[in-house]
Amino acid sequence: MRKALLLWSTMLLASTVSATAQTDSVNVWPRDAAIAQHAIEVESLFPMFFTGGYHFGIGYRHDRLRLRVSVISGGSYDAEPAGIGNSSNDFERRYRPSPGIFLGYNPWRGLETYTYLELHTFEIVQKSSGQTRRIRSTDFGGGVSYQLFLWRGLYLQPGMHVYLRTDHSAAFNGQTYRIPNVDLSPVIRVGYRLWSLP
Repeated sequence: MRKALLLWSTMLLASTVSATAQTDSVNVWPRDAAIAQHAIEVESLFPMFFTGGYHFGIGYRHDRLRLRVSVISGGSYDAEPAGIGNSSNDFERRYRPSPGIFLGYNPWRGLETYTYLELHTFEIVQKSSGQTRRIRSTDFGGGVSYQLFLWRGLYLQPGMHVYLRTDHSAAFNGQTYRIPNVDLSPVIRVGYRLWSLP
């Protein structure tokens, strides 16, 4: 499932960039639609709602820069498979309400690169016993995504995140869980530009 989502997000991102380049020559795509002198946007990592969680973000754009704050809670979504190196099949890792702040830059049209800091609270579940522990982690990293405007202010923004964190662990009945130091995660957000000045 995770590999399929990763492949789907990558293909969507590639086709979006390709379609943008092709339609530019016939003036179908609004030129520099993602760029505005000033704009306020709201968005959501909507797949979190499918797992009983939520995600909300609000951002302010000034020309090619965007500052965004968000909060995420993943419900039953298991983030452990996104871990690189030492992810564990014996545990699940779930997002509990966690805030974040993002700073992005648009080098070209809807293409956005960004860095972020997120104060994650993870609920760790030992599958064999059902016991849970909580780990708090200050995660930072970077991402790349593409803001594809579909209709007026409505947009879709697929992308890829790299999360980095220091060592954290939790003890379970003689077994120790160690959180991965790196997560690689595909994301897809839906958003709406509430207000803008060209």
